[in-house]
Amino acid sequence: MEQRAALGRHGEPAVLTFLSYNIQAALGMSAYSHYLTKSWRHFIPDWRGIQRLDRIAKVLAGFDVVALQEVDGGSLRSSFVNQLAYFADLGRFPFHHQQLNRDLGRFGQFSNGLLSRLRPFHVDNHSLPGLRGRGAIVARFGDPACPLVVVCVHLALSERARFRQLHYLREIIDGEDHVVVMGDLNCASELIVDTPLRDAALVHATHSHPTYPSWRPRRNIDHVLASPALAIRSVEVLPWVISDHLPIAVSLQVPADVADGLRDNA
Repeated sequence: MEQRAALGRHGEPAVLTFLSYNIQAALGMSAYSHYLTKSWRHFIPDWRGIQRLDRIAKVLAGFDVVALQEVDGGSLRSSFVNQLAYFADLGRFPFHHQQLNRDLGRFGQFSNGLLSRLRPFHVDNHSLPGLRGRGAIVARFGDPACPLVVVCVHLALSERARFRQLHYLREIIDGEDHVVVMGDLNCASELIVDTPLRDAALVHATHSHPTYPSWRPRRNIDHVLASPALAIRSVEVLPWVISDHLPIAVSLQVPADVADGLRDNA
C-alpha cells in the first residue's frame, strides 16, 4: 500500500518533509583511509552492499520528497541493482525519477535521483554547464498556475564551474514563488551568497549544519534552500554514517494555495 504525504485539510497550509542525501552509491566509506583501502568498491561489489541499501532506505522512508546524489543506476559495483528503484520499492514512494549523468556502462551508472510521495505534473532533466557529469532534476508539483518547484542538484567541485551552474539554476527558477533547491552544492553557505543564486532570495536552511565528512562533519556543503513563502519549521542533520556525507532533513510549511494544488493533484 502506497504511503501518502500528510497534506491536511483543504484551505489550510501543509507541512512537508524534505531530505537531501549524497549516498556515495552505498559504498560505505566512513573514514579518510577508506578512500584508499576500500577504493575497490567503486568497481567490485561487496556482500554488505544490500545491507547498506536497506539502512539507507530506512532513513529515506520517513520523508515526503527526497533528493539523492551519487546514486548508481545498476552496474557491477551495485550488483546491477538500480538503487533508486530499490529505495522507491522499500519506501513505498509512488514516484521516482533517475537522472543519469555519467554512463560508464557496466562499470558505473552515476545518477541523481528524486523520490516523492507527491506526483509531479512535469519533470525536466538539465545538464549543467561545465565538464560533463553534473545535472539537475526540476520537478513541478500541484497546480501549474501556482506550483511547488523542487530542484535536485549536484554541483561541480571547482568554484568557476559552480558559478556558471548556479547562474543556470537561477535562470530556471526565475519568476517562481515556491521553490526548494536541495542537493550537494560542494560549497559552504557563505560562498553561495556571492553567486548568482543570491538574486533568487532563497533562504538557507543549513548555515550551521555540517554534513561532510560524515565521520567528523566540518563542512556544510549539502544544502536545502527555500523561497521565503515556504517557512522553515525544522532543520536536522541525521547521524547516519553510511556514506561519506550525512543526510540533511528540513520541514517546510507550504501556504494554503500551494497546498490545495497538491491536494487536488494527489
